Amino acid sequence: MESLASLNLIRLENQLQKLQNQFRKLIPLHKPIYHQLSDCGDHVVIMNTRHIAFSGNKWEQKVYSSHTGYPGGFKQVTAAQLHQKDPVAIVKLAIYGMLPKNLHRRTLMQRLHLFPDEDIPEDIRKNLVEELPQPRKVPKRLDEYTQEEIEAFPRLWSPPEDYRL
Repeated sequence: MESLASLNLIRLENQLQKLQNQFRKLIPLHKPIYHQLSDCGDHVVIMNTRHIAFSGNKWEQKVYSSHTGYPGGFKQVTAAQLHQKDPVAIVKLAIYGMLPKNLHRRTLMQRLHLFPDEDIPEDIRKNLVEELPQPRKVPKRLDEYTQEEIEAFPRLWSPPEDYRL
């Protein structure tokens, strides 16, 4: 019997927000054969989790907390500390929070494959079906523009001759 699940690739570079629609592939709502009790969701492979970006000062302001269950076991870690320790953990926690809070959540998380860089095992790479588009286009940095592109860019304002910087 052939499996109904397919492997989808997401390149996660410089973005973490607006990914909710991409991770809906884990939940098979897009398939016509969907039923709550059927197990027909797709696998999602996410690479470059090391290169995510937060807006503003969220690297220091966002705090992840956990408790061991023992007295004095409450732990709080900033996003920067967690990302330095494990570059996959922030994406994993974000997706885990987006999934429905029921008994199927752990099964859905098993279909998620996270990789910090572009190094994906060959058995996963050869079974990829499609590469999903990024949720938003990542703009080029200023140092990525060539000198010709900078000179060809239209000038909105020309300083007067006697203007001093």
